[in-house]
Amino acid sequence: MSLNFICSLNPARVVFACGALDRVAEELRALGCARALVLSTPFQEQDAQALAQSLGAQAVGVFAGAAMHTPVEVTDQAMQVYAETGADCVIALGGGSTIGLGKAIAWRNDCPQLVIATTYAGSEVTPVLGQTEEGVKTTLRDARVLPETVIYDPNLTLGLPVAMSVTSGLNAMAHAIEGLYAQNKNPVASMMAVDGVRALKQALPAIVRRPEDATARGEALYGAWLCGTVLGSVGMALHHKLCHTLGGSFGLPHAETHSVMIPHTAAYNAQAAAEDLKPLADMFGGDLGKGLWDFAKELGAPMALRDLGLAEADLDRAADLAVKNPYWNPRPVERQAIRALLQAAWEGHRP
Repeated sequence: MSLNFICSLNPARVVFACGALDRVAEELRALGCARALVLSTPFQEQDAQALAQSLGAQAVGVFAGAAMHTPVEVTDQAMQVYAETGADCVIALGGGSTIGLGKAIAWRNDCPQLVIATTYAGSEVTPVLGQTEEGVKTTLRDARVLPETVIYDPNLTLGLPVAMSVTSGLNAMAHAIEGLYAQNKNPVASMMAVDGVRALKQALPAIVRRPEDATARGEALYGAWLCGTVLGSVGMALHHKLCHTLGGSFGLPHAETHSVMIPHTAAYNAQAAAEDLKPLADMFGGDLGKGLWDFAKELGAPMALRDLGLAEADLDRAADLAVKNPYWNPRPVERQAIRALLQAAWEGHRP
């Protein structure tokens, strides 16, 4: 194999251990911060309040308005609270919605971020921010967006509902799959991608069988960290463009959309990126698209875009948006082929 690549690994401090939540105060001090604004979704507000209380004077308040796809108007509200409380950093407690809000704040004021990941989103280790404004989701990549410290405590995922665990894990796998055929792929990221998918493929069925399995929860969190690191190190392609379009313009839920779409986008690129995808194709029985679809179905994941609330009448507009300013992709992004892909995903057909 002839090696010729550029590899940029993002700097971050990762604290991975059962019970690592107890180290938040210590990690804040290591960042040189003393006035943290704790962020969460409304669903996790009680946990955020408990964390803030445990930190005492190190926490200046809680903003529990984080929402999917990082709406700009929510960031505006959070920025006001950040200023009013005199915060000097943010703690994002939760999954992709909360992590996205923390990144959006840091994008504006470059504040330090500490993330306590409670799902398998993976976005906590990427310098990528996706924001939605007036029904359009756009992404940017900047070092200011990368959180400085990430705490992974498998104990915090024991109560993550099985359905959310499954879709969040499939979302993480999608990051790694795209990383294997990215335009700026490199062998280090590719090794991480394969191991991340392997870990999640092993862990998710175990979580479905026994949600309280701490070993499986830790393995899934480890896999999500690897998959997220891959996304943060290389570029995105068709899969992420489609998911950003469906989420930002049609309001579809983030992780569920990724889990429905990844068998179809993997199948779309299977021949064009056959050599890059071979390790995963072998892992999933020789045909990556079909294997991923079967795996998701066995886990009880949503299988069709129509089940997520997308109307069939919206498929033409979704195809038009997806081929407008497309991300680089190993196979040409052609409108007719994308429309057919979306139809299959909408109906839930096996690719």
